[in-house]
Amino acid sequence: MTAAITPHDHDLSHLLRSAGFQDWRRQVTAIGGCAVPIHLTGSSRILDRATGAVLAGRDGEILAPCGNRRASVCPACSDRYASDAYHLIRSGMAGGKGVPESAAEHPRVFVTLTAPSFGPVHTRRVTARGLVMPCGCGTKHHRDDPTIGTALDPDTHDYVGAVLWQAHAGTLWNRFAIRLRRTLAQMLRVTVREFRDHARLSYAKVAEYQRRGLVHFHAVIRLDGPDGPTTRAPAGITAEGLDPAVRDAARSASLTVDRPDGTPLLLEWGSQVDVRPITAHAAGQLEDDNGEITDAALAAYVAKYATKGTGKSEATDRPIRDIAHVRHLDITDHHRRLIETAWELGGRDEYRELHLRRWAHMLGFRGHFLTKSRAYSTTFGAIRGERRAYRLTETLAALDAPAEPGSVLVVNDWRVVHIGHRNDAEREIALGIAERRREQRRTRHESRTEHGRTS
Repeated sequence: MTAAITPHDHDLSHLLRSAGFQDWRRQVTAIGGCAVPIHLTGSSRILDRATGAVLAGRDGEILAPCGNRRASVCPACSDRYASDAYHLIRSGMAGGKGVPESAAEHPRVFVTLTAPSFGPVHTRRVTARGLVMPCGCGTKHHRDDPTIGTALDPDTHDYVGAVLWQAHAGTLWNRFAIRLRRTLAQMLRVTVREFRDHARLSYAKVAEYQRRGLVHFHAVIRLDGPDGPTTRAPAGITAEGLDPAVRDAARSASLTVDRPDGTPLLLEWGSQVDVRPITAHAAGQLEDDNGEITDAALAAYVAKYATKGTGKSEATDRPIRDIAHVRHLDITDHHRRLIETAWELGGRDEYRELHLRRWAHMLGFRGHFLTKSRAYSTTFGAIRGERRAYRLTETLAALDAPAEPGSVLVVNDWRVVHIGHRNDAEREIALGIAERRREQRRTRHESRTEHGRTS
């Protein structure tokens, strides 16, 4: 019996047989297999600055990558974002991209700050012997059980408190950083105002969603001299000395907001605070033999979380336009309650400035997933600028009369005509291209790692 030809089969066959398939495939490959490409029409010209002569140019339609950081939306652009995040984090620990290598000798710690409890949730705890302990519900949950992290008793769970904590998590981090500077100033026996003349606190942090739907922050914290990474940190504080200072700041940082009924709600960090020193020894594992975190592995670890969404289900990674649609999302009732609570609070005048309906799909979290202090390292903009400059150099080198980047002017005139692939067949091929490129990078990385071990 012959299988029926589906619309997808027809689209795929038509695409493969079309006259423009090879040109389309080259463009999709050039943007890494982007799953949601931006279709542009217009022109681009490379002009000689001195004479105004056109050295190169193109007209027509092109594809540009969407640039979305979330792996659930676009694996290809997510990989590129993770790569940029890796270099941003790593340069702040090991030097490079404007940061001196001597910064690796500064006191550095890896810190994890968590959210407090807003009610008991289903958990999966394992003993030292690897035995799964019963949850509060009496069940020994499998690691992939979707109920892990959800409320044991939804009716008594403090969803309002959880959403308000989430909405103020960025402010709470700022309170933590202020308190940490005050604690370090006390350790140096200087005033808070004088602290900037002796040291500078630099950091990069990334937000990661726990299975219960609340973020916790992973942060690399580095203590510099007064002018940043180019100056030595004061001799009175080591990485070991940063540990109690971070824990004190985490305990002390708090802020108070009002619940809908007007009663005060104290927002603070959870009791689980992890502080570990960072070693400069690169390794393939997150920790070295002494339990210290290696800078190379840590940068990859942090970059990975910068591309994640709100949890196991990625259904809430897109804005909510109509709260009625939430009931159709493939998410747990616990996450649904968080979204509904954020939506409800967002409609109240006293929480208008929080824009909670805009961030309901993020369960109330309003901050950027990866942020850093000014002096920590380079910026995403600088990294992307280097990539554009490299591509321009390649283009100029291929001209009949090669030119230097500084001697030309690039004039772009593009406008958006469409976003996304035209059908599932195009998207399927693009995702295949992205996966092959990922596998090629993985193979090259494993080859370099194996070569390093044997050399």
